[in-house]
Amino acid sequence: MSILDWSVLTITLLGIIVYGIVRSRGSRSMDDYLLAGHSLPWYHVGLSVMATQASAITFLSAPGQGFADGMRFVQFYFGLPLAMVVLAVTFVPIFHKLKIFTAYEFLEDRFDIRVRTLTASLFLLQRGLSTGLSIYAPAIILSTILGWNIYWTNLLMGGMVLLYTVTGGTKAISYTHLQQMAIVTFAMGLAGYLTVKLLPEGVGFVDALHVAGKAGRMNLIDLKFDPNSRYNLWSGLIGGFFLQLSYFGTDQSQVGRYLTGETIGQSRLGLLMNGLLKVPMQFLILLVGVLVFVFYQFNPSPTFFNKQETELLKKSSYASAYQLAEIKHQNLATQRQRAVLDMQVALKADDEAGQDAAASILRETDDAMKAVKADVADLIKKNNPAADTNDVNYVFLRFVLDYLPHGLIGLLIAVIFSASMGSIASAYNSLASTTVVDVYKRLVKKEGSDRHYLQASRWATIGWGIFCIIVAQFANQLGSMIEAVNILGSLFYGVILGVFVVAFYVKSVGGRATFLAAILGEVLVIVSWYLDLTAFLWLNAIGCLLVVGIAWVLQKTVYR
Repeated sequence: MSILDWSVLTITLLGIIVYGIVRSRGSRSMDDYLLAGHSLPWYHVGLSVMATQASAITFLSAPGQGFADGMRFVQFYFGLPLAMVVLAVTFVPIFHKLKIFTAYEFLEDRFDIRVRTLTASLFLLQRGLSTGLSIYAPAIILSTILGWNIYWTNLLMGGMVLLYTVTGGTKAISYTHLQQMAIVTFAMGLAGYLTVKLLPEGVGFVDALHVAGKAGRMNLIDLKFDPNSRYNLWSGLIGGFFLQLSYFGTDQSQVGRYLTGETIGQSRLGLLMNGLLKVPMQFLILLVGVLVFVFYQFNPSPTFFNKQETELLKKSSYASAYQLAEIKHQNLATQRQRAVLDMQVALKADDEAGQDAAASILRETDDAMKAVKADVADLIKKNNPAADTNDVNYVFLRFVLDYLPHGLIGLLIAVIFSASMGSIASAYNSLASTTVVDVYKRLVKKEGSDRHYLQASRWATIGWGIFCIIVAQFANQLGSMIEAVNILGSLFYGVILGVFVVAFYVKSVGGRATFLAAILGEVLVIVSWYLDLTAFLWLNAIGCLLVVGIAWVLQKTVYR
């Protein structure tokens, strides 16, 4: 990166941190620190909810997902708008009227302390692990750009966010979210525009979409009902609905965002805003990845996008094998370029036979290049067993560094960093609030001053920050970050949602039945995932239904 890029990156990040701390001065109570004094308008709530979900994983891994697998990942979000409506109608007014700090406080009043503690513990485990992945994603950037050790980079990334989270609490998080979403929207739109501008003369946006479609990357909707398919209309609408309902309805990192709303109406409007904007936003981010894929159909692409590992490979005993793989890749790239040019001619001539022939060659070369990439990944793993060999996380970053103009490179890197800062800060805050309110205040020190609990919240934030940084040190073994974080969530969210569904809607079921049902449901979900019985999105629906069903049966037969 140039001096201009570093200047843009530094000014953007420092501006976000300083602005958040300055605007959040005066957090003197737990209510201010954890819920911003219930003082924020709907657009603050909506943007904060979006920024919490839109981590660096979204802007780093999602374009790579679009590059490798096309647009079908967008179906993952199809259940989100419906989930927002359900939450706005049911969960929001209940949580607001109860005047609670966390979602799990309600469970003790409805059931007992065991159910509250178990559910809060499941959240803490899931969110702590997921936040480690959110720290690792931007650490990849510094590691790749500067060649820094990934472990020290994780420490820097996690520690930087911890600074303003501990200092300013929820207000700092919310105000920085406004800036982050504005920067993100501008920069990603500009990146997509410039990607199209970099295509050869005579190849426009519509032409790019045609090429992507023929190469199998415009696979927006899959109507086939297949439980083993990760992304189709049904898994998105049903499994995605349960996942989003649990994430936004029971995950304190999100509940804490909309509890900051000044009124029930402001919180509802914020959630509905998220429901309207999230799917188009994710569509555009994936589309940027597809456009990058088209760009590399006309231009030479790296054999492997993780440049740091390939440089190490060139200096190793596997250098000759890597050189042979590069030659194969270059030959396939030349064949691919001829095919895509033939495709352009056939498209302009409306020659369907020519289009089909070129598309067939494109798909064949695509498969062959994936095989070469797999061979290179094996060489990298032999050379460095700790290496990250999932290339999806590096595609967009490598494209940005190699082809986009200076200044914009710094801005896009700042986008990925700022998005990560937003989601990590929200997670730190939610982990701290749940730890203090649901564990420390309830089980350890029941009678303390507001100042004491405020200080405990700050120390809990620091403790969870250290834990998440440790988790980040092991994240390089998990493959595509955007898939890994959602698989991890799916292992817990369905069960947590099931507890809340019983609490809200199955009034005849008590605490003992719900507690045991949650434990059994969690065990069965993990077994289903381990045995790969179904695609991960369905685990959210399965977990919820298991808890509701088992709890009802236990109440009728054992605890009646």
